[in-house]
Amino acid sequence: MNVCMHNWMRPEPIERTIERLAALGYDGIQIMGEPRKYDHQQVRALLDKHRLQCFGSVSIMIRGRDLLHADPYYRDMAVAYCCEIADMVANLGGNFFTLVPSEVGKVVAMDTPEQEWAWAVEGIRKVAKHAKTRGVKIGLEPLNRFETNFLNRHDQAIKLMEDVAEENVGVCLDAFHINIEEDDMYEAIRKTAPYLVDFHVADNNRRAPGEGAIDWSKLISTLKEAGYNGQLTVEFVVPFDRSPLAHKMEDAGTTATEAELKFIRDHGSDLMADAEYTKHCEQAIKHLRKSGA
Repeated sequence: MNVCMHNWMRPEPIERTIERLAALGYDGIQIMGEPRKYDHQQVRALLDKHRLQCFGSVSIMIRGRDLLHADPYYRDMAVAYCCEIADMVANLGGNFFTLVPSEVGKVVAMDTPEQEWAWAVEGIRKVAKHAKTRGVKIGLEPLNRFETNFLNRHDQAIKLMEDVAEENVGVCLDAFHINIEEDDMYEAIRKTAPYLVDFHVADNNRRAPGEGAIDWSKLISTLKEAGYNGQLTVEFVVPFDRSPLAHKMEDAGTTATEAELKFIRDHGSDLMADAEYTKHCEQAIKHLRKSGA
């Protein structure tokens, strides 16, 4: 299996991110879904230099990016944003991106379940049609109930995929989320395997794989036995300790925009020092390889 990693968890110069991934033995990156943040040609050259691959991207659904918003202008903007992600992925040599349909953190509905579902189907279909022209697939990702009230389980994601009815639309599962929401996370993997576009990995406490309670050997063998041999995408979010038990934090050595920092803090984390972040990145790939990836 290939092991890649998201980069939204630590805003920093893309040069540093790529350098770290290469040094630790990762196969590539899933680049943050902010198409206007990067010079695509420059990033492609950096990846080539370090012999890494851009596998894809992930939508960053901050406030206002919502395919099932009650205001049609927001829905249209979300479609346009997701189409730009597809363009970026194609420009960087990738072939898919993970799509979260609604704003992360929004847990109150804006309309009836039927209407919101219809808006989601309509918007995703528009994005999929554009992505298809760029050779890009879409993986619909369910999140846990505390991050969205719309798509929480594998069966819901499969149903949404079926209703969108575009051949380049599949599903993305995340170990952290299915550990919370599924009756049997391994059975969810088996049932979703034929449609899997990507699989995100973080432990049950959302730390790096190996820093929690998930049996990674069992999980990886379940994926393989079910027929999935795609990439594992590391997406840990280390919780920020504000108690007296916390060790003294070093300066992060990087900066973030207001929106980036809010997104990270809304996930219970914060900026951390380069060495600390690198330690978790190294733990992740070492444990995944040891577990059969």
